[in-house]
Amino acid sequence: MTTTSAHSASARSAPPRVLTVAGSDSGGGAGIQADLKTMLALGTHGMSVVAAVTAQNSLGVQGYWELPAEAVRAQFRSVVDDIGVQAVKTGMLASAELVETVAGLLADVAAPVVVDPVGVSKHGDPLLAQDALDSVRTKLLPVATVATPNLDEVAQLTGVRVTNEAGLREAAAAVLSYGPRWALIKGGHLARHTDGDGSGTDARTSGAEEAVDLLTDGHEEHWLRAPRHDNRHTHGTGCTLASALAAGLARGLPVPEAARAAKEYVTGALAAGFPLGEGLGPVDHGWRLRGS
Repeated sequence: MTTTSAHSASARSAPPRVLTVAGSDSGGGAGIQADLKTMLALGTHGMSVVAAVTAQNSLGVQGYWELPAEAVRAQFRSVVDDIGVQAVKTGMLASAELVETVAGLLADVAAPVVVDPVGVSKHGDPLLAQDALDSVRTKLLPVATVATPNLDEVAQLTGVRVTNEAGLREAAAAVLSYGPRWALIKGGHLARHTDGDGSGTDARTSGAEEAVDLLTDGHEEHWLRAPRHDNRHTHGTGCTLASALAAGLARGLPVPEAARAAKEYVTGALAAGFPLGEGLGPVDHGWRLRGS
């Protein structure tokens, strides 16, 4: 390499930096693995703090082991103090101790924070201790720029059970009461597609179904709609959406614009999801790279 080319290489600015604090998915479809793939696909530099390790595949979660709070704290400080971050995304934190440790670390970070309050896996396996729920409510959600719960997580955290699109407003209000600046309520688990009068057909049998999410800060509302694709391979959807949102925020997008871009990316990844193993395959994080 010549002196000129060496100088050009060293002068190249780094891409926006995004940190994920989450659990590892040994199957590669969700968790930190999904986060880093998403961050790369969206033009950012992904970094990680491993909070828990799972034994996980397409059939479910066979076990998980949380890391010591000291290890989580050391990873976080190592990255933030040297490299710096322009957005942070949290996922599986497993225990009250880890939730409170991470919340305390994030309280001193100026960058936007996306909190995905992971409680249950796609297969229904618990990923958060019951005694950690109060810590999520009182410690973690208050430091969030955006919280991104699905409907099961809304029910787990607030007791609000959403059965139709109109109920997304109540869910958002309940989540916002714990302190995040914005709530993105993911409506992908809605069992029914409702018309204006509350009637509708079962989402699993309705071909014209939409996947509807509500983003709000309690004042303005943004309804994010996309076609619901007939594809059972959806593992990692929530992690991917939260990471895509964090990537958009790291690039300087306002929250509503970052959420729309994340929704578009996830919709494409869902449509391109592929079979893997004997159970639920993952969404395709690289769908744009292949032009599909």
